[in-house]
Amino acid sequence: MKIIGLIGGISWVSTADYYKLINEGINDKLGDLNFSECLLYSFNYADIKKNNEANDWDSTFKMLLKGCQFLKQGGATAIVLCANTMHVIADKLEAAIDLPIIHIATVTAIEIEKQGLKKVGLLGTKFTMELDFFKDKLKNLGIEAIIPANEADKDFIHTTIFEELGKGLVTTATKKRYLEIANQLIKEGAEGIILGCTEIPMVIKPEDLSVPVFDTALIHSNATVQFQLS
Repeated sequence: MKIIGLIGGISWVSTADYYKLINEGINDKLGDLNFSECLLYSFNYADIKKNNEANDWDSTFKMLLKGCQFLKQGGATAIVLCANTMHVIADKLEAAIDLPIIHIATVTAIEIEKQGLKKVGLLGTKFTMELDFFKDKLKNLGIEAIIPANEADKDFIHTTIFEELGKGLVTTATKKRYLEIANQLIKEGAEGIILGCTEIPMVIKPEDLSVPVFDTALIHSNATVQFQLS
């Protein structure tokens, strides 16, 4: 089994999901008492959030590079960034650390392509929705991503990710609003909805919508299991 390095704490809630999903995936494939051989470097989310809100991606890069170097020294053969937004610097990190980074958008695009979809809704932080790092990976496979047109909707998603979901909090009102936003994207032609923040599966379940739902944390974890056993 290949050792993997997890960059977590962004947030701890979804990092815990990754650890659970990856270990369950390994055990599903190998049985008995076989689980993932992995290392975890977990950040203080407040430090990351402060940098990103100041558009200081260089400081975030330096922090994550330090974590990746720690994991590489520990024997990791690939890096998993346990958060969608952090993939804005994934390609730069991969070049600097000289280890493969299993890219969340790339593996999600492959799953969407398998279902033959050409237009999908993308929900996540404003960084994930508005910057090109995620959408470009979809575009490479001929998939168009649409995001909420209403600024208030984007602000709502962004704020609740940090103020509620990232703390493990889920309310009925927040779930209702997320579903309204997702259903509006479906009305605009989305053939599927990407849960482009690893905390959004807390409020949107596959059975909640009339189109396929792409849980990026689950897809990413499955790809990690495949890598470990390859």
